[in-house]
Amino acid sequence: METLSLLSMGFEQALTPEALLFCFIGVSLGTFIGVLPGIGSLTTIALCLPLTFHLEPLLGLIMLAGIFYGAQYGSSTASILLNVPGSAPAAITCLDGYPMSRQGRAGIALFITTIASFTGGSFAILLLIFFAPVLADFAISFSAADYFSIMVLALTAASTLSVGSPLKGLAMVSLGLLMGMVGTDINSGQFRYTFGIPALADGINLVALAMGLFGVAEILNNLTEGNVPQAGKEKITFRQMLPTPDDWKAFRFSCLRGSFIGSFIGMLPGTGPTIATFMAYAGEKKLSKNPEKFGHGAVEGISAPEAANNASVQAAFIPTLTLGVPGDAIMAVMLGGLLIHGITPGPQLVTTDAALFWGVVASFWIGNIILLILNLPMIGLWVKLLSIPYRFLFPAVLFLICIGVYSVNNNSTDVLLTLVFGIMGFYFNRHGFPSAPLLLGFVLGPLMEENFRRALVLSDSSLATFVDRPISAAFLAMTAVLLVFSFRRKATLTDDKAQPAP
Repeated sequence: METLSLLSMGFEQALTPEALLFCFIGVSLGTFIGVLPGIGSLTTIALCLPLTFHLEPLLGLIMLAGIFYGAQYGSSTASILLNVPGSAPAAITCLDGYPMSRQGRAGIALFITTIASFTGGSFAILLLIFFAPVLADFAISFSAADYFSIMVLALTAASTLSVGSPLKGLAMVSLGLLMGMVGTDINSGQFRYTFGIPALADGINLVALAMGLFGVAEILNNLTEGNVPQAGKEKITFRQMLPTPDDWKAFRFSCLRGSFIGSFIGMLPGTGPTIATFMAYAGEKKLSKNPEKFGHGAVEGISAPEAANNASVQAAFIPTLTLGVPGDAIMAVMLGGLLIHGITPGPQLVTTDAALFWGVVASFWIGNIILLILNLPMIGLWVKLLSIPYRFLFPAVLFLICIGVYSVNNNSTDVLLTLVFGIMGFYFNRHGFPSAPLLLGFVLGPLMEENFRRALVLSDSSLATFVDRPISAAFLAMTAVLLVFSFRRKATLTDDKAQPAP
């Protein structure tokens, strides 16, 4: 009953005219930018983050969350119509969404995407309502050593479970940790790694780093490849969007399974929606009586990954809000936005700032309903947006990136740093170094350092404190197992490639 009472209080906060307005703006803006090919949800979040700085914390967080799941939905539209995934999770939607589009069933694919996203998000919100307070109560007993160890686990999972070399992922995490140390030491007051540049005294700007690594780098990558396709001129009517009875039959249970998988994966720190969508798609293909239809327009190949995608996005707020540990790079930017607004995520947030916490949770459901209402009748508009030539699109995006970065501190150095990070991100992408672990390391680095130092102070400089505490020791043991598993998997894949074909 207490949970329902707190949730009711949250709806009172989220249903005010101001909250509804900014929720609608966030969802609309996120979908609008997320639909555009080659931009992606992470770039959308980084691009729109400065827009929330001058709002009240609750309104800013509601708008930022709306941008988040609006962009996640929008990136799937380009995947279905153009075979251009705006984000890594949307890449799975390409496998069956684009073939459905080629078969003249693009409207059905977009309709299924919308319903699956709403179902997955709603399922995860229910878990957030009932599970987040329990986790927060449990996390109150965490010590500094426990927090340090869970952050080590999160960074290791994010770097080794992603596609590519685990060594490259760990190298990028290490670089992110080093970049997080730039600025003024909070204990001694000494400058660290500023190289005599006064603008770096307060550290590297999170918005400049995120926009450079993902916004500018993505634009450079698209321009050098020169193969950004354009959508066709066909119109999609409401009648064309209605699924057949066979489509509904294939949709039902695959959507529920995807929602469950996405919610479970999203609650784990260091995983994110990419792993959730891959697992949901692989699971559906394994369970199907006709696995050969996957990749040729299977409804299950859209519904399960899309439900898992949105479920993991909503569930990722559980460790972010209650533990202060983001699940992926997008949640790392969200965490940075919370800190900029003066909100410290952690177990105390649920109790000391209950109105804000439950107001944000209630806004998730409102935002998902707005997303459902907004997208079904406006699919035709999103399709028209995809016909914008990229030669007109990328200068506008670059202009908005520069304005957004400059507006944070009114500092031209941040704009130059954004361009530098953009070139770095472009180089990293070309050589197989993932940028997302770097951003996670950058955001969690200062928090890890703070908890590491505090743990040593409390234990009289004894490193044994990290293994003496059962919770900390368990997280470190899980980290070790994860490292062994990742490198063994990489060695197995290398051996398979090295064996000559029969």
